[in-house]
Amino acid sequence: MVEVKSVKIDGESIHVFNSAIYIFENSTGHTLELGIIVSEVVVNKYRHEENLILEIELLDGRVINTIMHLQDLSGGLPRLNLYCELNEIEEYQDFLMVNEDHLMFPNIEEGITLEEIRKYEMPDEKVILKMKLPIVQVEWIKKQKNADLTEIFKEAIYDYWKKHNN
Repeated sequence: MVEVKSVKIDGESIHVFNSAIYIFENSTGHTLELGIIVSEVVVNKYRHEENLILEIELLDGRVINTIMHLQDLSGGLPRLNLYCELNEIEEYQDFLMVNEDHLMFPNIEEGITLEEIRKYEMPDEKVILKMKLPIVQVEWIKKQKNADLTEIFKEAIYDYWKKHNN
């Protein structure tokens, strides 16, 4: 079976935790399919794009340069599922070939946890809080820069976790 060594999207190298590349065969033709487990940051960056330019380096040294489209397939871990139509499949004879009736699609989530992915790259998410605080604290907060407040809250939450998780 063919294995992926590295992936670049729009010229940018991305960290791939696991992947599967294969040919999907249906009644209308063949598609080259690439499923990759990536960080949530990568998914958020590319999930709204229609077309992506991919450079896929295979373990055997071959390089596939192609434009691929995103398809939305649900899974437990952050992943990108990409595909492109193939007119000729002769150069892909050593690739896994699957079809609609195939029961053994590659399971690329096995052995990987969200915690491991977040250790590599933790996403940040914007949050809006509504709190009741003493006016002196509210006035002080209003004078602070957003980046400083973010750090203060991060530290306060980590300290709180340490105190209450033991």
